[in-house]
Amino acid sequence: MRAAEIERKTKETQVTVSLNLEGGDLTIDTGIGFFDHMLHAMLFYAGFGGTVICKGDLYVDGHHSVEDTGIVLGQALRAALGDKVGIRRFASSCVPMDESLEFCALDVSGRPFLVFHADMPQERIGDYDSCLTLEFMRALAMNAGLTLHLKCEYGLNAHHITEGLFKALGLALKEAVRVESDVVTSTKGALQ
Repeated sequence: MRAAEIERKTKETQVTVSLNLEGGDLTIDTGIGFFDHMLHAMLFYAGFGGTVICKGDLYVDGHHSVEDTGIVLGQALRAALGDKVGIRRFASSCVPMDESLEFCALDVSGRPFLVFHADMPQERIGDYDSCLTLEFMRALAMNAGLTLHLKCEYGLNAHHITEGLFKALGLALKEAVRVESDVVTSTKGALQ
């Protein structure tokens, strides 16, 4: 069973993530409505099940909650993947969201790296600061061990751009973690 549960508690947040790569129900509550919507979209399109709960210092702003959720979700993804034997490893996807077009390419390599090119035309989306998408993606990539490239090809609406990025990531994850063989997908025999 490719699943994991991770909890992280600091003075700023308490985050609990359970993740099942084989699917299941989703329960998400971070206290930030738009962020909950994005996490649900990403995990739904990835075909994952699980729970993401964050109790954070939202009286400050959403930064700690979003970043720490990315950290714990990344750790859970890494743990659920285990030794990565047989996974496809590489994947990419494009998602059109109305006037915008988003692209994601990733490698479940164990070598974290993020390239992020997505200007946000509006600073806020409801109670969510648009700049937090970059913070979440960085935290996720670094803690999951993903080489992650995200790009908005064009777009005028920060809601559409952000949603397209999260959905593109989910679709790429679905393909990348799919088990296709019984060997490690690497010419050197290891994904580290």
